[in-house]
Amino acid sequence: MSPHLVRNHNTIILFSKSPSETFCIGKTLGEILECGDCVALKGELGAGKTCLTQGIAKGLGVPEGFAVTSPTFTLLNEYPGRKTALYHLDVYRLTGSDDLTETGFEEYLACDGVMVIEWADKIERQIPEQAIIIKLFILEDNVREIELSGCPEKIDFWEYHLRSAGY
Repeated sequence: MSPHLVRNHNTIILFSKSPSETFCIGKTLGEILECGDCVALKGELGAGKTCLTQGIAKGLGVPEGFAVTSPTFTLLNEYPGRKTALYHLDVYRLTGSDDLTETGFEEYLACDGVMVIEWADKIERQIPEQAIIIKLFILEDNVREIELSGCPEKIDFWEYHLRSAGY
């Protein structure tokens, strides 16, 4: 059974029953993300942020030879994609916005690529206004609620593509 999609005003809610479904949701999103997009991931440890990012990388065409892992200690990983680069930032270890400045965050946002930020709730004020906000909630062992919001101009576009992919 594929994940179920619910639309609530400017929010899309998907329910995933496994890590592979979470990965596939990410892959679908990766296929429609464009240069300059920023994806802010929020959710507790084990909610599926890295799994979703791995799917996004697949959708962006990051070659199979690249292991997409959470850059908890390096803070930022860069991957080449088919049409755009993926900048994967993990701010879990940061203590504040000063630490974020030292990562080159603003320069990467200005690059021609897609930025995915894990633990985005830690840098809430620095997240671009047009970012895609994705909140992941643990409902059961492998069941996740995945809530997409932000950038009202794009919500119809995301819904169309997610529904076209079978969600």
